[in-house]
Amino acid sequence: MLPWRRLLRPLAVLVLTAAALVAPTGAAQAASAPSSGWNNWSCKPSAAHPRPVVLVHGTFGNSVDNWLGLAPYLVHRGYCVYSLDYGQLPGVPFFHGLGPVDKSAEQLDVFVDRVLAATGSAETDIIGHSQGGMMPRYYLKFLGGAEKVNALVGLAPDNHGTTLLGFTKLLPYFPGAEHLVSTATPGLADQIAGSAFLQKLNAGGDTVPGVQYTVIATQYDQVVTPYRSGFLEGANVKNVVLQDLCALDFSEHVAIGLTDRIAWHEALNALDPAHAERTTCASVFD
Repeated sequence: MLPWRRLLRPLAVLVLTAAALVAPTGAAQAASAPSSGWNNWSCKPSAAHPRPVVLVHGTFGNSVDNWLGLAPYLVHRGYCVYSLDYGQLPGVPFFHGLGPVDKSAEQLDVFVDRVLAATGSAETDIIGHSQGGMMPRYYLKFLGGAEKVNALVGLAPDNHGTTLLGFTKLLPYFPGAEHLVSTATPGLADQIAGSAFLQKLNAGGDTVPGVQYTVIATQYDQVVTPYRSGFLEGANVKNVVLQDLCALDFSEHVAIGLTDRIAWHEALNALDPAHAERTTCASVFD
């Protein structure tokens, strides 16, 4: 990295953080929203936003903590928003997304049906962070979800797995390590690049007809590596690098889902492309 970029990075982080603090917080947005917040089962989609939004947390996440920022952001803009817990392991509270990914997709299937029944909508949109951006693709491809989903937006999804900066390649050198990961946390094993699950998921193409896919990745991702492994191929795909929208955005894997209003703005565009507004560094104030 050039010396001037070393100096610019902390300044940019400070500016964007300050901007986020000046902009309406999640709590303030929720207080001014027309409903009591997200997971409001009496919410009815408006003509402007006819589809409910389902938020799918990432590995080690849950239906609340992962969405304390994005859910109020969407509710404030008039969306009916819902989030689920999935991939729970017995005796492990709060930290979910650790069960087999195909079984987690079955939980998503049930949850989407519940959302559609409550809202009276024919389709939903899905926004997922990390595993939550990849797992719904199994639902779309193998569980009939394509008929119920208009758009899937992934924030730093691991669509083709991760090497975790190369650490997963070291597992064979530690006797029993691969077996331990597979049996104790199968959801983690499924996300390793080259896993049997990912081979099945991506065989025959990344996408299915009728669904619009958006991937928003960050070049500073330290969990999904290489970060471009999250990208999809297909005519109905838009792949975005966050830093192409705002070079001063240094969000990594966690921040892109939890605090990054620039990423959220681009996700909002994916939900309503007919009224999309260009995403820039100034989008942090929107």
